Amino acid sequence: MKRYHAAYSILGGMLFALLVLNLIIGSVYVPPSQVFRIIFLRQETDAAALIWTIRFPRAIAAALLGGALAVAGFLLQTFFSNPIAGPFVLGISSGARLTVAIAMVTALSAGRILSSWEMIFAAFIGSLASMGLVLIFSGRVRNMSVLIVCGIMIGYICTAMTDFIVTFADDTNIVNLHNWTKGSFSGMTWGNIRAMIPVVFIALLLSFLLSKPMAAYQLGESYAKNLGIDTGRFCFELIVLSSILSACVTAFAGPISFLGVAAPHLMKRLFRTERPLIILPACFLGGAAFCLLCDLIARTLFSPTELNISTVTSVFGAPIVIYIMLQRTKRGAASS
Repeated sequence: MKRYHAAYSILGGMLFALLVLNLIIGSVYVPPSQVFRIIFLRQETDAAALIWTIRFPRAIAAALLGGALAVAGFLLQTFFSNPIAGPFVLGISSGARLTVAIAMVTALSAGRILSSWEMIFAAFIGSLASMGLVLIFSGRVRNMSVLIVCGIMIGYICTAMTDFIVTFADDTNIVNLHNWTKGSFSGMTWGNIRAMIPVVFIALLLSFLLSKPMAAYQLGESYAKNLGIDTGRFCFELIVLSSILSACVTAFAGPISFLGVAAPHLMKRLFRTERPLIILPACFLGGAAFCLLCDLIARTLFSPTELNISTVTSVFGAPIVIYIMLQRTKRGAASS
């Protein structure tokens, strides 16, 4: 228990420190004391508008969506019993991006802008459709490596279709779509935050309530059935919850690569356990901190030019995925 308390303390401290750094660092430096006065004392200064309307909602969104994506990754890894499974790797994020792009172009062509809830719903439909294709393949393919490749191919197909839509959209639509299709937290508003908070936290709460059946399912489907768990219903709940979390992330920030795979793996290494009761909150905190760090780098590394968030998460996340694959290969060779 002491290890868990220490690990949670480290994650909480990192999350708070990165949140503060995201508020004070940027094209304009704002001292921590001034940030404190702006947020807690509601002091009106020259930087107040910058903090309240740009940096603060962006940092909150990065933390919420990063945590949500990490939890979605853990749910998919539990469902597929594979540490490489994740919303981006399996093509679920790309499917959500495709349906949101279609909905955005259709709405913009009609002279209207999609609401936050409409974007979440459109992304959810795309997530479920992509997940459905992955499940169809999983029924025909027993090799998990082949299934992962199928998911990647689904992602490429959805990405190509999205790029086709963006390329032939009206010029006025391209401006609205371009940054979003590459992944970015730019332009987040408090209205977006108010829409994503209930979706994320209700899905997180429901995921947490599934901790016990998840722990049983990790020991094998037959073991879970022997404990009286309705595995069909349980798997359906995992699929829906992971799709909702992935959809919420994609609707607001576009696709974010590898975070959903890397963050759960790092948390399992840090806590040295895969118990859902421990790892679920850890994934949320770790994913939030990971995303805040990547967004800080994306904003400041080549300021005033801003990198896409997926560019940075790929740099940190892809090596972790490669490491996981090498470890699985070594274990497979040792067992044979």
